[in-house]
Amino acid sequence: MSGFSFVLAVLFMTVVAPLWIIFHYITKWRGQRGLSAQDEQLLAELWDISNRLEGRIHALERVLDAESPNWRDKL
Repeated sequence: MSGFSFVLAVLFMTVVAPLWIIFHYITKWRGQRGLSAQDEQLLAELWDISNRLEGRIHALERVLDAESPNWRDKL
């Protein structure tokens, strides 16, 4: 009986356990495919911030163009 349980333990460790672990992480990965509500909210906030920063940059460039027309050549 001891030899039979050893064979079962070896089969479990070499076949069943690795497959179990692989399938466990595959199902976790599939469940986390999309963005969560919190991720979508953060993405929307970042989009809004980037649009505001872009507007500020354009305003700054207009001011610099008016005050110093050749500022781009000095870079």
